[in-house]
Amino acid sequence: MSSSASTDQEKRSTSTDREKVPGEVVTVEYVAPSPPVDHQKVLRKLDLHLIPPVCILYLFCFLDRANITNAKVAGMATDLNLTGVQFNLCVALTLIPYSCLQAPSNIVLKKVGPARWLPTIMFVWGSVLISMAFSGLLPGLTYYLCAWYPKFAQAKRIGFMFSGVSLAGAFGGLLAFVIQDKLHGVAGLAGWSWIFLCEGLMTVLLAIIIFIFMYDYPENATFLTDAERTWLLETIKLDSAAGSKQFKREFIVQAVRDPKTYLFVSIFFLSAIPTVSFTTFLPTIISGMGYSSTHAQILTIPPNATACILTLCISYLSDKKHLRGPFILAWCPIAMVGYALLITMKTSTAQYAGSILVMAGLVPCVATQLSWAGGNFAGELKKAVVIGMVVGFGNFGGQVIVASFIYRQQDSPRYLLGHTVCISSLCFFYVMCAVAIVTLHRLNKRKIAQCERDGLTVADEDAFADMGDRSPLYRYTI
Repeated sequence: MSSSASTDQEKRSTSTDREKVPGEVVTVEYVAPSPPVDHQKVLRKLDLHLIPPVCILYLFCFLDRANITNAKVAGMATDLNLTGVQFNLCVALTLIPYSCLQAPSNIVLKKVGPARWLPTIMFVWGSVLISMAFSGLLPGLTYYLCAWYPKFAQAKRIGFMFSGVSLAGAFGGLLAFVIQDKLHGVAGLAGWSWIFLCEGLMTVLLAIIIFIFMYDYPENATFLTDAERTWLLETIKLDSAAGSKQFKREFIVQAVRDPKTYLFVSIFFLSAIPTVSFTTFLPTIISGMGYSSTHAQILTIPPNATACILTLCISYLSDKKHLRGPFILAWCPIAMVGYALLITMKTSTAQYAGSILVMAGLVPCVATQLSWAGGNFAGELKKAVVIGMVVGFGNFGGQVIVASFIYRQQDSPRYLLGHTVCISSLCFFYVMCAVAIVTLHRLNKRKIAQCERDGLTVADEDAFADMGDRSPLYRYTI
């Protein structure tokens, strides 16, 4: 081979090739092929770094919010001479700021970042024990997971988080039993006082630890490689039809004006009535079955443990099948059967079995519903505001107006009023979920028809970025 030919071959092997085109010379830069990304490995990394702090945050959020009924069973109502609906008023008053500040909290979260805001409100709650502090945690954590995970992986992770409700119930009952038994009378304080003190101190310490190790957004996830981060960001962008990440007032207006927001608000409102009332008053309900206060604390463990396991199972199947509403419709009747047993049966064994069925049906449905709402709005600020409105308005109506007052002391030991209101609410909840499925299906068909008519493809998604989920390229999860 001549030296001239050898030189030509060396030039062709360099990273820059010159191709002759009539009339011009074009330089084409060589781009190395991207290494393949193991998607499951990326999700496992996210789970390892995100799920533990999220679960701990929500576990102690619900633990500190529900411990008031553990304290009641431990003697708080007697020591404070609470009669009639006075205890219910105490519960309602703590929930008013908790409910009203959900959406504003998510707006602040979007501005300052989840890694700073979420541990901060946890620290404040543990420090001053007012429900305003923890008000933003559930919508904040829901938004946080939706910002990190693609749609097909959200339900299972939100299920992990929401299983904190069940763990808090089980762990809270056991912890309250131990504290009441071991610390009653120490330093002149009653056992129920130590419940608040011990759990508040644990919350403060954990908030400090989580503040150090929590991450904000995928863009600054140092535990991912460049290729993994690129895949994750592109997948999330495709999920949201390139919805805008900017902080604009118009996106807040979009959230407020969107009819789907109020559809999901009504669904959460109807689910909050049985979920909040039953999980909050479960120790009181079990105590009304004839069990002692200490045994009632322990007996809250099986219903909550059952709910925890089933929540994880249903959330896993929901992600696997890429469906939300149908799983809610299939599972909700289990809770209805549980309430039917509580209303009609008089033996403590049958009523206790009913309480297990209620928890087994309620908690998985609410966890799936949260991922359903969080995954059906695009544009980061709009998503944050909608989740805050759904949880905030739903909690305000379901918790403050209804749930806090349906389990009254004068209805002990059967609490028929509370059970009847809850099963009625579940029936309306079931209907509204069916309405949401039909509505979202019709909207998807309309968008598909528009894309076919106008010839729109994924390549056009940036043109509709400010439209969020209203983009014709966005698809709702049924």
